[in-house]
Amino acid sequence: MMKTFKILALVAMAAVAVSCGASRAKQMAMAENLKITCNPEVLALVGDKIPADVTVTYPAGYFAPTAIVTVTPVLVYEGGEQALKSKIYQGEKVKDNNWVIPADGGTVKESYQFTYRPGMETSHLELRTTVFYGKKRIEVPAIKVADGLITTSRLADTDGYYSFKADEYQSVISSTTEGQILYDKNSADVKTSQLRSSSINDLKAALAEITKDPRYTVKNTQIVAYASPEGGQDYNAKLSDKRASSAQKAWDKISKDIDIDDVQVKSIGQDWDGFQEAVQESNIEDKDLILRVLSMYSDPAVREREIRNMSQVYSEINDKVFPELRRARFIADVDYQNFSDEELEELSRKAINMLDEEGLLRVAANSTSKARKEELYNRAVKDFGSDKARFNLAVLSLDDNNPDSALSYLNGIKRPDADVLNAKGVCALQKGDLDEAAKLFKQSGTSEANANLGTVNILQGDYEAAARNLAGTGASNEAVAYLLTGQNAKAASAVAGDDARADYIRAIASARAGNATAAKNYLASAAAKDPSFKTRAAKDIELSKVL
Repeated sequence: MMKTFKILALVAMAAVAVSCGASRAKQMAMAENLKITCNPEVLALVGDKIPADVTVTYPAGYFAPTAIVTVTPVLVYEGGEQALKSKIYQGEKVKDNNWVIPADGGTVKESYQFTYRPGMETSHLELRTTVFYGKKRIEVPAIKVADGLITTSRLADTDGYYSFKADEYQSVISSTTEGQILYDKNSADVKTSQLRSSSINDLKAALAEITKDPRYTVKNTQIVAYASPEGGQDYNAKLSDKRASSAQKAWDKISKDIDIDDVQVKSIGQDWDGFQEAVQESNIEDKDLILRVLSMYSDPAVREREIRNMSQVYSEINDKVFPELRRARFIADVDYQNFSDEELEELSRKAINMLDEEGLLRVAANSTSKARKEELYNRAVKDFGSDKARFNLAVLSLDDNNPDSALSYLNGIKRPDADVLNAKGVCALQKGDLDEAAKLFKQSGTSEANANLGTVNILQGDYEAAARNLAGTGASNEAVAYLLTGQNAKAASAVAGDDARADYIRAIASARAGNATAAKNYLASAAAKDPSFKTRAAKDIELSKVL
């Protein structure tokens, strides 16, 4: 912001008039050479501070050798003013320790920093100067060196980003029920005793119950036949096929009173996977060594030979492992239609004891009443010690800007995770402890925590870091960070939502792009949704050209 420094011109005029009796015309000519710049040209809020660098360039012969000048920077705003400590300058012959202004001219640069107060949206920076020359004191009229304050950073949402813990209620529960029959060595005949085994009886009972309950649906039924890996690959493949055929006939007897169709029949052949599992679950001392050695052979024939050799050394393979692999399995994949949201709500009113932790959390998630959510979350804590419910109670407290209450719930969580660290960071953010908040957000590392760290960066005035941490988060402050770093196009594309704040941000982005029509339209939309934005706009220098 370049200005002819009229006020210090008066200083020069006063000093020169006393020292050398120069003509008034000469004094004014010298004065016109004195200039001042302010960076930034329009002041901007950075964190909670308003920085300004003021540079004064003065000509040779300007400053009288015995003159003393005090300059006081003052930020004048609606409702008051804020003055900083005066700077004192002196001529070359003054015997003091102030900044010396040489007679042959030069440049002085001062950095000022004001503390933001409400009302400074409409403000200007001025310098008030007093000249002391001999016994004379000359008060110089104030000069305005910067006009206006950009407060776009105050559009940032400082409540923090956090979310409820989602319930894991299963609307459909998938499960598998099965039974099996065992065969004698080298046999595909189904013994009658196998059809009466506890495995088959349990399967029949389960299927009978399933088919009677309309909430159950049998999705898939399979018959899978195997052979133990001990009789040769080709032989075992044929034996497995025969067992599949006999098992299918056995299934017809097992399911004669059960309405299940579309049964798939598979023949696996040698059961290498089953062998590994059976050995791993056995008490064979060298089982890990056995499996590691066998895994070295990819050729099924070679592997079978090694299995037979090992079975001669380890009798348990012959006695317990192989018999369990001579089998056919009957497998039913079942879906259970769990309680609907409507049924859960009714149960929560009439028979809440029937609901498990996830059921309570689902009802709470569906409720629009804060009091109802609190009731259900507290019930989940009482009945199940639910960490999710404690976390969600903390979220409700954060929504009320009650970080102390939120922290008490978070501290009660038995298994804290990254979300808990983020929520604790939000507690610190809401309490104004930015350093603690930043530490917790960094420890958390979630997308929400990164967005919150960006918010801390905005509050601390580190806008470049804010843009980095908010990039790609989709958080509402991402667009604000881009505006603060001059990335207008990114800001316009990043702003999301249709609330008043989002429209106001779009208005600023449009105004910066020179699209006055769009800026006015967005501003009108923001004001219609929230009248406070109309009041803000009237004082917002970002929008002064479109209003």
